[in-house]
Amino acid sequence: MSQNPTSSKIHFISIGGSVMHNLAIELHLKGYIVTGSDDEIYEPSSSRLAKHHLLPQEIGWFPEKITADLDAVILGMHARQDNPELAKAHDLGIKVYSYPEYIFEQNQNKQRVVIAGSHGKTTITSMILHVLKFNNRIFNYLVGAQIEGFENMVKLSDEAPVIVIEGDEYFTSPLDHTPKFMHYQPHIALISGIAWDHYNVFPTWESYVKQFELLADAIPKAGAIIFDETDDMLDVIGQKERPDVVSAPYNVHPNKIENGKTILITQEQGEVPVLVFGNHNMKNISGARIVCERLGVTDEDFYAAIQSFKGASKRMELLGANSSVSIYRDFAHAPSKVEATTAALKEQFPERTLVACAELHTFSSLNKAFLKQYRRKLKAADIAVVYYNPLTVEHKRLEAISEEDIRVAFKRDDLKVFTDAGELTSFLKSLSWENASLLLMSSGTFGDTDLKKLAEEILAKAE
Repeated sequence: MSQNPTSSKIHFISIGGSVMHNLAIELHLKGYIVTGSDDEIYEPSSSRLAKHHLLPQEIGWFPEKITADLDAVILGMHARQDNPELAKAHDLGIKVYSYPEYIFEQNQNKQRVVIAGSHGKTTITSMILHVLKFNNRIFNYLVGAQIEGFENMVKLSDEAPVIVIEGDEYFTSPLDHTPKFMHYQPHIALISGIAWDHYNVFPTWESYVKQFELLADAIPKAGAIIFDETDDMLDVIGQKERPDVVSAPYNVHPNKIENGKTILITQEQGEVPVLVFGNHNMKNISGARIVCERLGVTDEDFYAAIQSFKGASKRMELLGANSSVSIYRDFAHAPSKVEATTAALKEQFPERTLVACAELHTFSSLNKAFLKQYRRKLKAADIAVVYYNPLTVEHKRLEAISEEDIRVAFKRDDLKVFTDAGELTSFLKSLSWENASLLLMSSGTFGDTDLKKLAEEILAKAE
């Protein structure tokens, strides 16, 4: 495909996706002629596309946008197989890429690093990007969340010798059920942990684990597989004999907590204070350090950089705090993430009452057969709360679930269950907020609740 931007015309089918719109913006900034379509575009995609004059004028699919002078079409995951624009592209013989295929196409002559795993991959990728940027390295990247100091979630520079990619195990596109991370063909792969939480895509645990084994087996000679050795399944995959492939296990980084602050304990650099906390983040730091070491970053430079890493957007994000109350939001929704995030906050502030709220929002989390995976996952919370919207269950065409189903699944008799967002916020505001932590966990919005405003109201009451 042509590498000369001035002659490249690219059309995006499903331009509103989180990676898709970032890729569209990046190609536009490189000088490509970019167009796109979608049948639904939400914030922040819509305003970010509009800023670069890439927002489609009308919502929907328009086969007339597919013309013979296009160099390529990039197909998003949310388009259907019978998409009329896709049919037109096939009729005209235009090359159709999924975005993972296109990312590989643009980076096939670079060193490729893929960060995979059921949890932690966004944070580990973000840590590596933060360290590389802090040390003035030139690099390409693809990451699944906004990071402070980075305007876009995708960077494709011709000069960069390396690309760091957050790679997920979901299907590549409606036409291709290969996991996305297989298309990147990494030289270095990190797998952060395996926890089955994609019930709708991988109906069995075995089919889910198999995807990560395929990734590890695809590492070329002189490559490296970096993995969390505390994960039993990963330990088996990581320790498997692969000729001429480096196997690098990692564990929790030595650390201590003093007055609610986490400090890394290192051999050469002494004590290093960091802004993130929790055992899961101490593992993330260890994994990121090994990747950076393989990219030529010294420990001295790594620890100098990691001190200022604040975390990726919506990953243990501080919504507000005063001297006795801290309020965090986190993207956690899968059982393993809910457990790790809740435990981390309790460990950080052990003397405080922990109020932990989880929203069941995804297909898996609202599936009656999957619910039991949440057994005891909120055990670290002093007050445990679950919110779900029965309309979401209906919309996803799932079997109805009751409040009692959720209490039984979480194995917690004192679990507070809410199906009305207003009642949830009223309950939270009614609590005695003194010497307490609030954790709001969801990949959704708690029924469009203004979480910043809620945090402000709780803190005002606590003063």
